[in-house]
Amino acid sequence: MSPTLPHVRTRLTDLAEQAGVSTATVSRVLNGKAGVSSETRQAVLAALDLLGYERPEKLRNRSAGLVGLVVPELTNPVFPAFAQTIESLLSEHGYTPLLCTQSPGGTTEDEYVEMLLDHEVDGIVFVSGLHADSLAGRERYERLRSRGMPIVLVNGFAEGIDAPFVSTDDVAAIELSVRHLESLGHRRIGLAIGPDRFVPAQRKQGAFADALLRHGLVEDPASAADEHTVVTLFSVEGGQAAAVELLDSGHTAIICGSDLMALGAIRAARSRGLDVPADVSVLGYDDSPLIAFTDPPLTTVRQPVAAMAQAAISALLTEIGGARAPRTELLFQPELIVRGSTGAVPPAR
Repeated sequence: MSPTLPHVRTRLTDLAEQAGVSTATVSRVLNGKAGVSSETRQAVLAALDLLGYERPEKLRNRSAGLVGLVVPELTNPVFPAFAQTIESLLSEHGYTPLLCTQSPGGTTEDEYVEMLLDHEVDGIVFVSGLHADSLAGRERYERLRSRGMPIVLVNGFAEGIDAPFVSTDDVAAIELSVRHLESLGHRRIGLAIGPDRFVPAQRKQGAFADALLRHGLVEDPASAADEHTVVTLFSVEGGQAAAVELLDSGHTAIICGSDLMALGAIRAARSRGLDVPADVSVLGYDDSPLIAFTDPPLTTVRQPVAAMAQAAISALLTEIGGARAPRTELLFQPELIVRGSTGAVPPAR
């Protein structure tokens, strides 16, 4: 018996278990045989990658082309989640993704776009880019479209740009949050949100004022902005600073514009000797990877990253193929994920 056979058998067994298929199917994929669905083939290739095996030469796809993916900084875990999902979908369709990540003082979005054009990409996906900044010019995207460059814009609708838009429904996210906290007896609910020049932040602020009014928590919608909203940064430090203000003004529950902000709000509560959720409830946004394992596990509103990424790539491939994808904004419904950071309103003291 060949001394390599046990190793080969072990590899086939491991791959089959990881991919959820038979060893015979794994063998067919590795040997490039027909009769295997694209989904099954992709599952086996994913198993190869996850278990650290090098793909056989015959299984390495020739790239159908390059696609740029521009995302903000990677400190917020939701952006790596978007990037990983989009990159995986592009690879499934034979495209090679070029990931461009930004950081303060680093390469700008416009500089990345010039680099991508130099590489003759077939299209570009922008996640929470300058299109989401109401103070940024739209002409950069108009120039791309005038060159015939297919683009898709994720999270942040900008009127007049000739491109498909994919977003989470911010209004629905706030309604889910307010309704949940009100059901727990909270009447003093605050909002900690990032800079209001960004479209998602603007939408959340407007929805928050409407929700407080509709649920009878304020009599004047203007007070929602004046008394119950703190505009800060989309960061742990921003959430902590906002929570200090909201706690000082007697709020028993805080809705945050991101999971990182929510972690900052929890830090602020604990620095005052308050318990989450016994003394104050904190609710995040995104359902970032690993956020379920915080202390306490964070109640949050989940962005449907996988579905949004699928829609974005579908629209991009339609455009690359020469057809026209819909120009209406595709709004995806978020989901409330209840964990341990929200609870009943504390008794009056």
